Amino acid sequence: MLARVKLEVNLGFDVHLFAKANALINSVVAVLLIVALIAFKSKNYKLHKNIMMTAMLLSILFLISYICHHLFTAETRFGDTNLDGIISETEKAAVGSSRIIYYIILGTHIPLAGIILPFILFSAYRGLTGEFEKHKKLVRITWPIWFYVAVTGVIVYWMISPYYG
Repeated sequence: MLARVKLEVNLGFDVHLFAKANALINSVVAVLLIVALIAFKSKNYKLHKNIMMTAMLLSILFLISYICHHLFTAETRFGDTNLDGIISETEKAAVGSSRIIYYIILGTHIPLAGIILPFILFSAYRGLTGEFEKHKKLVRITWPIWFYVAVTGVIVYWMISPYYG
């Protein structure tokens, strides 16, 4: 949906800085999710809670930055080396099978990123209200998906960033 809207505004800096920030935020969130899991398994519940709240805040910051990036930039196409918005057969051949890998990762990342937000919020609610058994049950689904989305977000950035104009 965001690809349909582009704001023509000169922000005075390279708007792909938002994408770099997103990759950095996703990297930090992935690490925080692992550390929070370790804290939980070590029964350090206060540390676990603090780390998870930090991961949630960073994810909110990510969402704002993600929206800004897509509002202020044109669509980037994987393999578009001449940045004309059209992928020629020569450009397709140059990227080879990495194009398929990119679209498989992107095709799983986008829907899971859209789906996971309410699960993250509901998991946090269960934990913060002391409904720990329900929290644990929900987190068994939420945590791996959130982790996957964070990691694949970084991979998508690494793969698409050479084609930013």
